[in-house]
Amino acid sequence: MQRRTHALAGMILGFAVALTLVVSGLARAGEILVYTALEDDEYPGYLELFKKDHPDITVKVVRDSTGIVTAKLLAEKDNPQADVVWGTAATSLLVCDQNGMLEGYAPKNLDKVASQFRDAANPPHWVGIKAWETGFCVNTVESEKQKLPIPASMADLVKPEYKGKIVMPNPASSGTGFLTVSAVLQTMGEEKGWQFLDKLHDNIAQYTHSGSKPCKMAGAGEFPIGISFGYRGIIQKQKGEPVQTVFPADGCGWDVEANALVKKAAIKPEAKVFLDWALGADVMKMYAKVYPLTAYPTGVAIPEGYPADPFKILVKNDFQWAAKNRERILAEWTKRYGSKSEAK
Repeated sequence: MQRRTHALAGMILGFAVALTLVVSGLARAGEILVYTALEDDEYPGYLELFKKDHPDITVKVVRDSTGIVTAKLLAEKDNPQADVVWGTAATSLLVCDQNGMLEGYAPKNLDKVASQFRDAANPPHWVGIKAWETGFCVNTVESEKQKLPIPASMADLVKPEYKGKIVMPNPASSGTGFLTVSAVLQTMGEEKGWQFLDKLHDNIAQYTHSGSKPCKMAGAGEFPIGISFGYRGIIQKQKGEPVQTVFPADGCGWDVEANALVKKAAIKPEAKVFLDWALGADVMKMYAKVYPLTAYPTGVAIPEGYPADPFKILVKNDFQWAAKNRERILAEWTKRYGSKSEAK
């Protein structure tokens, strides 16, 4: 009888353990909605790695330019839809944080992250994965045909020979556009900065709503010069396009592509799993193959076309200032230059 009781107790205990494991597995299984500004030919490769690591979690992605993602998040402030923001400008996430929209979370590997790539709060409200910077995409064939020198700096872009030869992202919709404008205003001071942007505007043919589009247009020969970001020019050259990527000698504007947990009444555990994964060593090595400015060292060689120390080309950037003044800057920019923006 005693043996039977022990056996029955063992069975009950075993069943309880098994049930706990099943329930735990069910709690992890589910679906999350992720908003991202990562390039549309970039993030699917990362997600393949996530699916391999976490086949039980379905990730639905809404992808758009930084400005559009930011506007969507702010519009949904009182009824948030996204669970996670992945790879969106830190300056935009700071705006969301100022509106009380982000939940603090310390993902795995946080201790490896450089201080300039994360929120200082504990736990942080945003954590960066990599940075991207201003880069000129110059079509070498078109430049030679039109007898245009290859610009070496932002200062070169206001020279008269480039009139109507340059395309640039609209900072109201593109994070690349905003980091470029913000860098000009921060490094030159606002009075001289706006004067410089006035001169640059005279040479601009069109402002696009995508940060990568100016580089794509340059690669296709539509315009000889596209103000874009370094990664775009590097991969287009790798694909055989006649594109030379120029990192301006007077300094590159930059921003951090960061992740955050959206504050909601019910935060899904799968959202935290995703944030842990998105800062993991395996995916970080994938980021580093085209973005050498990663949140922590990966051991991956710097891609051809970048300077030996890519951190040295970056201007000093005050993210808090950029976030605080973002709406004011965009309103002024749109008033001055919006007439050349492409139709939405």
